[in-house]
Amino acid sequence: MGLNNFITAAALAVIGSAAGAQESEVLFQHKHWQVSVVAWDDGSVGCVAEVNAPGESFSLWTFPDGGVQLQFYSTAWSFGEGDTADLEVQIDRRSAWNLTGAELYQNSVLFTLPDDQAGINFIVEVAQGQRLYLRSADGSDVQNYSLSGSRASIDALVQCGDVISKQTPGNPFN
Repeated sequence: MGLNNFITAAALAVIGSAAGAQESEVLFQHKHWQVSVVAWDDGSVGCVAEVNAPGESFSLWTFPDGGVQLQFYSTAWSFGEGDTADLEVQIDRRSAWNLTGAELYQNSVLFTLPDDQAGINFIVEVAQGQRLYLRSADGSDVQNYSLSGSRASIDALVQCGDVISKQTPGNPFN
């Protein structure tokens, strides 16, 4: 079975069996990355590509509506709910990206990428990059993540996103 067929079959299996609590299945692993499909008990699904270090992670989430969300996680962080912050992200030595109004939630920083060329350009930079630097708005270093293996992992994430968007009912008038 080819990788595309495996991703489709595994994603459909998780979508079809999501009756209890959160369920996930690893679809692809390469170097520092892991790509999974996740189904929650409310019937919602998502795909995630994640690079982990002990107590830390950087994740790209895709959802059936085409939305893409960044998640930076650390056990060292403790946020409330409803706060926001302005961040800076730099991939390798390229120009920094300003993530204005990122949501701070418990141990995570969440940011929804714009559904435009800028969002696509960011994902392409991640796929082509070697290291991602997370900084505060003033440019102070907060964390950095290896992007080794990101190109193949982003490809697997896109394939997973295609599967869940085709399996989730949408608005037929759009």
